[in-house]
Amino acid sequence: MHEKQRRVRSSKLLSGISRAITFAVAASFLTGVGSAVAGPLFPNTKIRLTLVQWMPTKGSYEQWATVGGEYTVSEEGTISVPLLGPISVEQLDEVSLASSIAKRLKEKIGLVDEPAATVEVLKYPPIYVVGDVEKPGEYDFHGGITVLQALALGGGQRRAASSLQGSTDVTRMAGDLREIDDSIVRSTVKIARLKAELAGEKTFQGPKESSDATASSDAIYTQEQTIFSARANELTRQSKSLTTLRDLLSEEIKVLEEKTTSTDLNIASVQQQLDSTIALIEKGAIVATRQAEVERVMRGYQNDRLDLTVAIMRARQSISQTTRDLEGLYDKRQTQIASDLQSEQATMSQLRVKKETTQKLLTEILSSGSAVEADEPPRLQFTIVRAGKTEKSAEVAASETSAMAPGDVLKVTLRATSQPLASKSADAVEVTVSTPDAGQ
Repeated sequence: MHEKQRRVRSSKLLSGISRAITFAVAASFLTGVGSAVAGPLFPNTKIRLTLVQWMPTKGSYEQWATVGGEYTVSEEGTISVPLLGPISVEQLDEVSLASSIAKRLKEKIGLVDEPAATVEVLKYPPIYVVGDVEKPGEYDFHGGITVLQALALGGGQRRAASSLQGSTDVTRMAGDLREIDDSIVRSTVKIARLKAELAGEKTFQGPKESSDATASSDAIYTQEQTIFSARANELTRQSKSLTTLRDLLSEEIKVLEEKTTSTDLNIASVQQQLDSTIALIEKGAIVATRQAEVERVMRGYQNDRLDLTVAIMRARQSISQTTRDLEGLYDKRQTQIASDLQSEQATMSQLRVKKETTQKLLTEILSSGSAVEADEPPRLQFTIVRAGKTEKSAEVAASETSAMAPGDVLKVTLRATSQPLASKSADAVEVTVSTPDAGQ
């Protein structure tokens, strides 16, 4: 008795150790996916969501590819996750967001345990360096970047020999603005097309003419209209194909049922013949071998009826699968359109920020004139332009050690020391933001 109890305890212990090892492997997999230190998630940040769940029947973890994937944080600070809908990421870091999604999925689906979830930041919104620098423009953000590091990315302080007052540079920036305008028009029309597809409309109209429109807007609209029609036709063909298959299976079931009815009649007829044969054999009118022949015929008809019954069941099973495929076709399309729309709206937001920045830079170049010459070395003044929760941006004085946040615009102004500057107290103001650690 004691020996049996020891064996049971040993078996449970080994089972627990096996499951713990499997859990550790899954945890190390998730840690490898998102090993960066957690930090806040800003609008237009691209992230990757990974979900795995323990499958007791298989004794292993399986990844949720349908819910997991890449997402872009919208301007409103949300991501749209299948099954859960929009989720606010405001005030959440990667760890908190992963925990929130796992809890919501458990409650939504009714799971016993929460799935293991991780969130990895793939790319933050870029920062912009403008003003008196060698290479003004857009640069990738990384955790812990300071104003001085951003200045280094921009090529450092602009030198008189490389002044952007030349007509070539002005022409280049004007061309950049034209290219941005064209991209905004393309993005605007694409967003209109995606919204029409998401709403299930048969046609879509391009947005009204605006200041962003260019001479090529008609051609862009025609291209998007062609894409809209092609995607709609593809969905119609796939839907029609599945519907036709389902109808054919229904017709096949009708034919099989008719054959079943005919077979039942044959069985009844053979049964009557068998009864007559048995009666004649009892009277000695015919030999007993005649009964065996009739019984063979009876078994043949019965086997045929079983085959027909199996065929009907398989056809009904195929109809059920076809119906599920038809429903999944629309669900998959809606999910893809929603993801494309979210990504395109993020692109539109970045284009507008880039346009505004380029316009301000071009205006400063055209109005500033040559660099101020002074007996003493000039002094750099830094200003960070940061988008708030409202449409208006805030300008804050900064120093070389000020931390920058994703999406910030750093304005570098070269001033002579003899010229009056902003108050010293303003220069000493530090821009305090919550940004990811440099390890990211």
